[in-house]
Parts: sequence; C-alpha cells; structure tokens
Amino acid sequence: MTLYVNLAELLGTRIEQGFYRPGDRLPSVRALSVEHGVSLSTVQQAYRMLEDSGLATPKPKSGYFVPVGRELPELPAIGRPAQRPVEISQWDQVLELIRAVPRKDVVQLGRGMPDVGSPTMKPLLRGLARISRRQDMPGLYYDNIHGNLELREQIARLMLDSGCQLSASELVITTGCHEALSTSIHAICEPGDIVAVDSPSFHGAMQTLKGLGMKALEIPTDPLTGISLEALELALEQWPIKVIQLTPNCNNPLGYIMPESRKRALLNLAQRFDVAIIEDDVYGELAYTYPRPRTIKSFDEDGRVLLCSSFSKTLAPGLRIGWVAPGRYLERVLHMKYISTGSTAPQPQIAIAEFIKAGHFEPHLRRMRMQYQRNRDAMIDWVTRYFPAGTRASRPQGSFMLWVELPEGFDTLKLNRALHDQGVQIAVGSIFSASGKYRNCLRMNYAAKPTAQIEEAVRKVGAAAIKLLAENPAF
Repeated sequence: MTLYVNLAELLGTRIEQGFYRPGDRLPSVRALSVEHGVSLSTVQQAYRMLEDSGLATPKPKSGYFVPVGRELPELPAIGRPAQRPVEISQWDQVLELIRAVPRKDVVQLGRGMPDVGSPTMKPLLRGLARISRRQDMPGLYYDNIHGNLELREQIARLMLDSGCQLSASELVITTGCHEALSTSIHAICEPGDIVAVDSPSFHGAMQTLKGLGMKALEIPTDPLTGISLEALELALEQWPIKVIQLTPNCNNPLGYIMPESRKRALLNLAQRFDVAIIEDDVYGELAYTYPRPRTIKSFDEDGRVLLCSSFSKTLAPGLRIGWVAPGRYLERVLHMKYISTGSTAPQPQIAIAEFIKAGHFEPHLRRMRMQYQRNRDAMIDWVTRYFPAGTRASRPQGSFMLWVELPEGFDTLKLNRALHDQGVQIAVGSIFSASGKYRNCLRMNYAAKPTAQIEEAVRKVGAAAIKLLAENPAF
C-alpha cells in the first residue's frame, strides 16, 4: 500500500478516536514530512485523501483542520462488572433474527451480512462454476478431515500479515467460523464450566455455550480498547474459569481493535492462570488500517490460543468455509469436528484456494475495506441526524457493524416490533449479553452501499425510537 494511504489512515484514525477534535488544526505538511520521513508531496496526497473523505478541511495559508460540523456521538458506556457466571438466555430473540428470510421489501439492518455484490467477487463465482463442470468432479467427494491442503497453505500465507507463523498442518477447515468456535469450546470445556466473554459479545458463541451447558461470565469492555484486563484478572482470581473467549480485532458488535500491548497482557494473564483463549478473528482482515492488526495467536508460544476465522465476512457466508488453528488442542478439535459435521464441503474450498492463489483476494479486501469505512461514516452521520438527542454510537475501526446505545431503560425489543410493519429489522442489544443486558442498545449493518432506501430505513429506526421515548418519558 502506498505511503500516502498509510499516513491518511493513521491521521483518520486519530481524528475518529477524538485525538483531534472538530475545529482543531492538524499537523502541518512539513511537520508530518519530518515526523514520518516522507516527502512533502506524500503528505499533501494524504491530506487530499482525508479531504475527499470529509475528515479534513483546508484553509488558505493556515493549513488543514478537522471540520467543525463533524460532531460525532459519544461512545457507548462501559458495562458494569458481572456479579457471577450465568446460564445464557436470549435464544428466542436470536432465533427471531436468524430465521428471517431475505425479502426485497425488508431492509435487514440486523444481520451480519457482507456486501456480496462487489465486482471483485466475479472470479470466485466463475471458479465455482468451472469446478462444477470438471469431469473428475472434485467437489462431490469426501475431503480430508483437516480440509483442502491448498486452501490451508493459502490461509497460512495470509496469516503472516497477522504476525502468525502457521503451517498447513496446524489448520483445520471448518463449516464456517461458527463451527470453528463450537469445536474449540467443545474441545476444552465440559457442561457446567465457566467461560469468560467480552461484553457485549457475539451471540453465536454464547448460544454455543448455552447448547453445551456452560456458563458465561461477562467482562466489561471498553468501546475503543476492548475487554477490561483489570476486571478479567479479578474474575480469574474469583472463579474457576476454563476459557477466555473474545473478538479482539474489529470486534462484533463494538468494532474496536484491541491495542497490541493489551493483547500481550491478556495472554500473560491466561498463562498465569493457565487458561485457554479462543480468539475469534473473523473480521480481522477488514480492519480499515494497513497492515491488518496482529492476533493474540501471533504472541502465543505454548499453544493455548485457538484462533478461529472464516471467509463468511470477507467473501460470503453462503460458502460456509471457516478454519481454526487450535494449537495444543488440535487432536481434540479434530475429534469434535468429526462427530459434528465430518469433512467440510470441498467445492467452495477449492474455489477459494484458487481465488487467493490467483491474486484476487487482496484487491477484493482493499475494495471492501474502503467501501465499509465510507459506509460507516455515512451510517454514523445518519444516526446523528435521525436518532434521539444523546444517542451514543461506537467508532468501528473495521468491519461493517455499528453499535448504538439509546437512553437507559429504553426497550429495543419494542422498537424492533414497531419496525416490523415498516419493513426494517435491527439486531436487538440483549442478544449480545448472556444475561440479557443492553436492552437499550441495537446493532446495525452498514455493508451495502448507501442508498436512499437504506437511509430511509435508518430514519425509520430513529423516528420510531423518538416516538417510543415520547410515549415513555421515564426513559
């Protein structure tokens, strides 16, 4: 990636995280040139890129400034520490979200669906068609329980960017990231065991804990830096926690990237208390900055980190191709996979391996990162414009999910029901908590290119929220 793009992304991140506030003067072209060891023209190109994205405004003979009109909502509040581990609930609300059938007359703001309509997907579609026509029918046979070797080799190469030195033999292909997570949990834990989770947390992982008879201990999470290490340490001292499960990169639903120093500190805690870490990195490749963030797995030297990911968010969920690097738990994960789905469908594995090997994956990622970052800015602007005053929103550093917090006491279950007849669906906040917290929060997807229809859907959500607040002044 060119130097000016790197510099623009660095400055953009600082602006979005509040290091430079609206109206602040940004560093001079000459100062940035000296600080970063780049040419003056490189800095000027970076500022032009920020200007195009609405993050910087030039003033004659004065330099560049953060636009005054770009007022961002406050960040969501950090949740209170959990008193004890709990049995997971909220299945009914999760089922309501995932059983919804895609319809043209309903704007699905709630599902974790990437944009699959990009032209950079066409080589993959051609590859799938070509494999289905082959005389030797490779897509119709059982595959190795580990998964397609060429795909595993390509994944190992991709993960070098995350700091991981993995070989193909250390990887297991799964039926989506969901199976990677469930086999990892099942390989380590037994019914009744306690799993520490970031909070809010991905509802799929928690429903896996529910299905396997385990309990979750929710750890408060900062919307910019991630899981509270102080609260986690206290929990490890008080409870016999078996596993720490979290999403440190482009978190779902908050969108933060955990700083490297905190990732190292988390791993040190896990080593000190001798617990495993299940790291969900399904959104890691969609970080808006380059190089992509390092994984906790990249610091792991004793195999206690099980790294899970998939192509569901970078390419398409319908491919159902995920993977796990289980470390010391490899044999147990293989056994759990064998008794759940056996080998994974070969045809999409072969097509994805060819797609990556031919050099199509990286250009696709670059396009999607840029699109999602632009879409995020549009979605935050719409929330600022249409939602009730005082609404808080996350500041995603990657992916395509926005977490929105309404006044305490607000009920997004009622909001979702009110939106049902208006052709809009959201993800209610309570499904991201083991105990049903975050009822006043919601998650919205901004993967698709902004359209008048999507803006109108967001406006409807805001208008319905304002109406409910007016009807219930106690909020």
